[in-house]
Amino acid sequence: MSKRAFTEGTEHTESTKQQSQNHAVIILASGLSQRLGEPKQLLVKNGEPLIIYMTRLAITTNPQAIVIVIPDNHRLIASTITELANQYPAVQIVVNSQADTGMAHSLRLGIETIAAFKSTSIERVLIMGVDQVLLDEPHLTALLADKQTIVASHYHSWQDLAKHQNLDKAVSDIIGLPLAINYKLLRQWQSELTGDKGLRHLIRGLPADQIGRVDNHQLSYDIDTPEHLAFAKQQGWLDS
Repeated sequence: MSKRAFTEGTEHTESTKQQSQNHAVIILASGLSQRLGEPKQLLVKNGEPLIIYMTRLAITTNPQAIVIVIPDNHRLIASTITELANQYPAVQIVVNSQADTGMAHSLRLGIETIAAFKSTSIERVLIMGVDQVLLDEPHLTALLADKQTIVASHYHSWQDLAKHQNLDKAVSDIIGLPLAINYKLLRQWQSELTGDKGLRHLIRGLPADQIGRVDNHQLSYDIDTPEHLAFAKQQGWLDS
């Protein structure tokens, strides 16, 4: 199911877009990048900051709205994304003044912003981060093509894919972002999102037949540390 959707994503991009206008996107971009030592939102890929690159990917899915949650008191991030938002009315910027409390608060802000649109036709929400540097349009297309309650990305850890590198060790496979989720369910879960407790622990409580997954082990390569960044630049995934 998922592998078929992923491999056929390129060929069916246009038709999928026509079917996918019932969704909104939340881009979680309010992380403080404390382990990295510099804002990952402003790392450069193909000549543009990652926050712009990921927003453009979201735009390719033709959503009703894109909510980008950014950290407070960071003028460069704000000015970078505001320029793009001015070109696309569907893009809304939300400032998270409590970015240090964890991802859950950013997600809650995103949900509240979508709810304020009062659209009755939004059925699903695509949730993304900004630092999975090999994320591409076919993967997002595959997530939206599957109609299960939740369709999450599945990938290995840094440890599995780069044992020969001096990288941080992870302990297991990951079922996580980006993911597509039923909007009504997301609203129901909103009050349970606190601190670092995001969606993962809630997803684990669902029956297996309600959870789809799209395999894409390239998504293992997110950028959390200087070692990750150096590896990504060495591979040519980010600009030097």
